[in-house]
Amino acid sequence: MEALLAANPYFSAGFGLIGVTAGLALLRKGVQHGITFAERRLLVSLEIPNRDHSYHWFLQWMGEYNARQAAGIAAAASTAAAAAAGGQSAAGAAAGSAPSAKARRGFGASLLRRLVLPKPHQLSVETSFVRHENGSSSTHFSLVPGTGRHYFEYNGAWFKVDRNRDRGMLDVKSGMPWETVTITTLSRDRAILEQILEEARQTALARDVGKMVIYTSYGHEWRQFGAPRRRRPFNSVVLDQNIAEIILHDVREFLSGGKWYHDRGVPYRRGYLLYGPPGSGKTSFIQALAGELEYNICILNLSERGLTDDRLAHLLNNVPMRSIILLEDIDAAFPSRTPKEEQDARTADKQRGYSSTLTFSGLLNALDGVAASEERIIFMTTNHLERLDSALVRPGRVDVRAYIGNATAEQARAMFLRFYDGQEQLADEFVAKLAAADALGRVSPAQLQGHFVVHRRNAARAVERAGVLIGPAVAGAGPGPDAGPDAPKARASE
Repeated sequence: MEALLAANPYFSAGFGLIGVTAGLALLRKGVQHGITFAERRLLVSLEIPNRDHSYHWFLQWMGEYNARQAAGIAAAASTAAAAAAGGQSAAGAAAGSAPSAKARRGFGASLLRRLVLPKPHQLSVETSFVRHENGSSSTHFSLVPGTGRHYFEYNGAWFKVDRNRDRGMLDVKSGMPWETVTITTLSRDRAILEQILEEARQTALARDVGKMVIYTSYGHEWRQFGAPRRRRPFNSVVLDQNIAEIILHDVREFLSGGKWYHDRGVPYRRGYLLYGPPGSGKTSFIQALAGELEYNICILNLSERGLTDDRLAHLLNNVPMRSIILLEDIDAAFPSRTPKEEQDARTADKQRGYSSTLTFSGLLNALDGVAASEERIIFMTTNHLERLDSALVRPGRVDVRAYIGNATAEQARAMFLRFYDGQEQLADEFVAKLAAADALGRVSPAQLQGHFVVHRRNAARAVERAGVLIGPAVAGAGPGPDAGPDAPKARASE
């Protein structure tokens, strides 16, 4: 029987085929396990999710690094080509128009490097758009690696970058698809990963040196609004009776007194209310204060569509580091506390879904409730102090009130000298003109600033044209109920 089977050619061929197939399968498995083992032993991967700060830092850095690398290669190729052409012209008569060996090697090396080093073919654009107050706009496009696989060389080490987007998963805060960037390199180059991240961080933060970032709420998170802005000098806002210095000193005392608050069980938060007529410099002062403290500003619109009690509490408990929270026109947030005409309009908007569903009790709890955050500075502004509920401005929610009114004689003179340094006599003449027309306390600092900007090259002309300010000021409405000369300028509620 055995001899019969051995003599059968079909049987022998079947066993041979089975053996070859089994051998190839084992070889394939062995190669797969070998590759997996080699990857685990020889490669290291770093995953960066899109919620991490390093995610955008790295993409921006890689886009700029690839651009610099491509520009360097192009410059080297041009230099080598020029050298080759120069060598050819110099040796043309004697050597039969052949370029020098050194020039040929330089050009060949540049060409080889240009061909070997990969270029990203899948790009994504990040657009920065800023519209200026004069109506003009500026736009900047940044090309960063898009979804897919990319390669680059850094400090003699090669890196593979995979940017993945999972459309089946959404970030619950932003509603955007979940993205990750995975960087892979040899295990021996692990330390270079930290160098890349540190360089990306320094490159990103270098753009914000000396600048202030404005944040606005987007869903349940804070997002940067526009490009970082140059910090406004603190002395560029002139307030009456040293109010600016008083508030600055109070904020600095608060920031340096965390231990004092914690030891005594006092909630470590501070609230400020700036009130006064429009154009008096309330918001400008907050910007200058944030610049002096090297803080950013988080602007929160309480009338924003979709704002709820829970979302407000979440936003106030997740404020970016070193940021001041700004609630502008706090009196306009609740229809029940505004005149009937405004209340009817706002009620109609709410019924159509155009306004927020924030409740007054939700605001109070977010400011000073059980779940209220600590280590927090809030500034509120209003043009109508009389419309604010006493529960909102009580101590603990508003610790310092400051009246920011229209320009006084001291303010007008100080602003004049800031625009026209050394013009003491003209400053006195300008203030005298305003006083003679009973315009002091009626002209806003915003009006004065606009007047000085128009006549910024001629101080005498600014004095001559003071009547342009006096007319509207005298004809306009007088100060509001809290804007009289005897109104409190700054009051702390301890």
